[in-house]
Amino acid sequence: MRTLLAATAAAVALAAVWATTAPAATTAVSSNWAGYAVTGSTYSKVTGTWVQPTASCTSVSSTTASAFWVGLGGDSTSSTALEQVGTEADCNGDGTVSYSAWYELVPDAAVKVPLAVSPGNTISATVVVEATKVTVQIRNVTTGASFRKTLTMSNPDTSSAEWIAEAPSVETRFGMETLPLTDFGTVKFTNAVATSTAGVTSSVSSARRQVEKLTLVSTSSGDGRFAAFTAPATAVPSALGSGGKSFSVTWKQLSSSAAGGPPGRFF
Repeated sequence: MRTLLAATAAAVALAAVWATTAPAATTAVSSNWAGYAVTGSTYSKVTGTWVQPTASCTSVSSTTASAFWVGLGGDSTSSTALEQVGTEADCNGDGTVSYSAWYELVPDAAVKVPLAVSPGNTISATVVVEATKVTVQIRNVTTGASFRKTLTMSNPDTSSAEWIAEAPSVETRFGMETLPLTDFGTVKFTNAVATSTAGVTSSVSSARRQVEKLTLVSTSSGDGRFAAFTAPATAVPSALGSGGKSFSVTWKQLSSSAAGGPPGRFF
């Protein structure tokens, strides 16, 4: 689920984020998502393609993680579900890196899938929801290998569609905690389209949709086990291009004072 950063310490509503509203889009800051989300309809399918970025792990002394995915649901403060499929690039704390593919039907945990992923591989992913059936599909276009599975979910969320670079979360004794974001350089998403339950397929920037542009800003505050070991970072999405079907997300290091703000809440 997306975690928002409050605009001030006195903010009560989760929707009160560091945000400004423009006629065509809303921009917001999250502590774990960067990219684009669309709402204003219900969605039956989301598709996207990206090139698996290279993780920079040589100067990392603790675990970091980054995930790249497409999904349906999870963008609302009232969401209790999210259907997603994607890849990951993780630093293991000893300078080594791990790449993997996975799917997740929140609130269930993520499941790794038997699909080899390497830096530079072109990845195509799709999530389809039909009533309580959820089909996740991910293909390594470079190697030709693919994974597809249909699962049953009691109450899938179809109120939004997303194309996201994420700082994943893990369960710790402090509760759910967002991992430090791996330095992945830049990841580019293309062929980003979603299909409404009415059968209309269109790009991220379609006038039929409410578009949200999300910038990730990690926080160095809190008592979590990872906060003291890794400086905060940001992941910034570019403007939409290619008919509203493409954009990039770029990782940047921040100074500790630049993160600012209280940590977000999970929902």
